[in-house]
Amino acid sequence: MTTTPAERPSVAVHARDPISHAGVVSQLRPRPEVTLEDWEEGANEAPEVVLLVADTVDDEVLRLLRHIQRSTTARTVLVVTEIDEQKLANAAECGVAGLVRRSAATPEHLVDVIGTVAQGAGHLPPDLIGSLLGEVARLQSQVLGPRGLHFSGLSAREVDVLRLVAEGHDTAEIATRLAFSERTIKNVVHSVMTRLQLRNRSHAVAYALRQGLI
Repeated sequence: MTTTPAERPSVAVHARDPISHAGVVSQLRPRPEVTLEDWEEGANEAPEVVLLVADTVDDEVLRLLRHIQRSTTARTVLVVTEIDEQKLANAAECGVAGLVRRSAATPEHLVDVIGTVAQGAGHLPPDLIGSLLGEVARLQSQVLGPRGLHFSGLSAREVDVLRLVAEGHDTAEIATRLAFSERTIKNVVHSVMTRLQLRNRSHAVAYALRQGLI
């Protein structure tokens, strides 16, 4: 399918190594599916996608990812030589939307990933998806869980209250089951609905279902 200029995502290549930069640019410049643009850190405007080329995810890469996330609307694709679970988690925390290993960075694959990311989706090599999910589970069980927190932003108490609301229990019944006062339960429900901008209890239950909490 032929893409029109308006449909082609704009992309800029950023690399510390000028040889790597030139190599990736030479791969993308002939491709009609993307529009190649120049971009430097600190520029007022950014393309739709920034392709960040690096050997690994080090402190400088993370700093640049945070800068792009905070100061532009661009989405970021990392092209890296090596990556592990922790570095992947660090990059994800800094807003990276796609990742490609250099060994798989053919022009066709780069164009596909750029298009996917520009449309708001994400991309990871299949073998890294399991690694990321494992890291999320580890953080939940070892870091957040012991502190009574969840990735949803809800505390363990808030999750328990939402579950009982979903089961149809009223405030008095929830208070009895959880051994709290009715006032505490009302405060928990009010806090959750205010913080998450939920309209009523039904909306709160729908949110909990979408998040997989109940």
